[in-house]
Parts: sequence; structure tokens; C-alpha cells
Amino acid sequence: MTNKILLLVEQPHLKKEPPQFSVGDTVDVATRIIEGEKERIQIFSGIVIMKKGSGTNEMFTVRRIVNNEGVERVFPLHSPFISRVTVKRSGESRRAKLFYLRGRVGKATRLTEKRKVTKKEDGTKGTDKPELAATAT
Repeated sequence: MTNKILLLVEQPHLKKEPPQFSVGDTVDVATRIIEGEKERIQIFSGIVIMKKGSGTNEMFTVRRIVNNEGVERVFPLHSPFISRVTVKRSGESRRAKLFYLRGRVGKATRLTEKRKVTKKEDGTKGTDKPELAATAT
């Protein structure tokens, strides 16, 4: 249970439209790097293995493999240094935290992709493949 006064203090520091992604998605996180007077954007791409916290304390962890070594980086969601989060691929996950990916290497780290459900014009749900939709009815 959070304090109402704390919520009022945090409100101006939260992003108006936070990025929409979930655990299991492959994302590109663009972070602003300031070196002296120069500013550049660096991309960190990987799989979101965890989301935690709420308000200004909301964090997410992205994992990727670099030189056959797992690298994890924790990002604050509402940080001004996070310029954008782009979802490249949506992964299907039945867990909130994907720590089991730490023990896997190679193709074993891949998650199945979420299926897109499209709506037909008559209001019923359809599949993303038209040949399957014809056989389903």
C-alpha cells in the first residue's frame, strides 16, 4: 500500500506515455550517453527477463549474449536517460521472471513468438493466416 502523498510527489517525474512491452519481448533500449559536452544514443538490445517495482522505482532487466557471455542490464523505466524502447519481437511467456534463461545457451534461449489475433469485419476473432480461418469455420 502506497502513501497518497508519495504518489503526488512522484507524479511529475513519471513519463506521460511509458513504453508498452512485457516480459519475454526482444527490445532495443536507446539510452542517452553524455560524455563531456557531447551526447549520443547507445542501443542495448536483448530479451526482457524481469519487470519489478512501481512508480518511479519501476525497473526492467534486459539480457543479451556478448562474446558467449551473458550480459544483463537493469534500466529504470521512467528515467530521462531512456529515450525509447522499441519492441522487435514479442515472446510468449508463462512466467513473470525468466531467470531460467540464465542457464541456457544458443537456440535454447529462444522463446516462441506471440501470435497476432486479428478481428474480422463481422466482429468475430480470426487468425493471422487466411487459409486457417477458412478451415476453422
